[in-house]
Amino acid sequence: MERTPGALARPANGPRSDYPITVGDPYTVAGTTFTPVDALNYDEVGYLAAEAETLGITGAHHTLPVPSYVEVTSLETGRTVLARIERRGPMASTHLLALSPAAMDQLGAAPGGPVRVRRVNPPEEQRAMLRAGDAAPLRMDTPMSLVEVLRRRLPESGPATPSAGDRASRADETAAPTAIATVSVEPSAAAGEAGGPTPPAEPPPAGEALSERGPAPPVTSGGEGAFRVQVAAFSTRERAANAAAALGGEVVPSGRYFLLQTGPFATHAEADASLAKVRRAGYSDARILTSG
Repeated sequence: MERTPGALARPANGPRSDYPITVGDPYTVAGTTFTPVDALNYDEVGYLAAEAETLGITGAHHTLPVPSYVEVTSLETGRTVLARIERRGPMASTHLLALSPAAMDQLGAAPGGPVRVRRVNPPEEQRAMLRAGDAAPLRMDTPMSLVEVLRRRLPESGPATPSAGDRASRADETAAPTAIATVSVEPSAAAGEAGGPTPPAEPPPAGEALSERGPAPPVTSGGEGAFRVQVAAFSTRERAANAAAALGGEVVPSGRYFLLQTGPFATHAEADASLAKVRRAGYSDARILTSG
């Protein structure tokens, strides 16, 4: 269930309180369309907004799943904090992130300050602290040499750098923006103490593999079969090709991403069999696509 930007209610605690995860539909703020996407390796720089009347060490983000967890780094001091994304926003600007008053205090930043936002999968102990409204331990300060590099990536003024999902929708000129349905994810045994999504059996290095849901995949009509299995999305063709060779799949370019799919299959039963194989390989978010 997606909270409104000004929601004050604290979530119930416990690992299951991180589920279901809401992705949601595209929406527009100040003339900019944001397309929510479950990007596991999200890492962007931009500018900070403040949220009044919100509790805990929490934030609002235009595209990341709700809830999710991010490390926020001040690009003025290098100070880094862990925050929980609980809302969509900021709804009054296209800034990269809005933080609650307590989160702003912990970060030691002011509205309009430059920040880096990186999605992370923290231990369950730290997730529980944030769900309870408490602050997690401070992260190690980011070295100022890296801060200077990150500052060079900043846009000239307030608007955030384009999100991964927004860049993908712009790059794929052949398709209009596609609504991404709310996704309910139940915890699995493989999530373990981290309480996060199950990674592939051999996860690629950071910065390579994207969300297994990935961008809205191109589904062709007709052809040899009506069913395909969407396995994962990658930022490089090489990584996608290596995974495809291991699974007997194929790589389908989609904007700036490379989708790994198996099929086509003539029947749903054949697609189900492939889906089971793919999930046994560790791609727990794989799903069946239909055409026509």
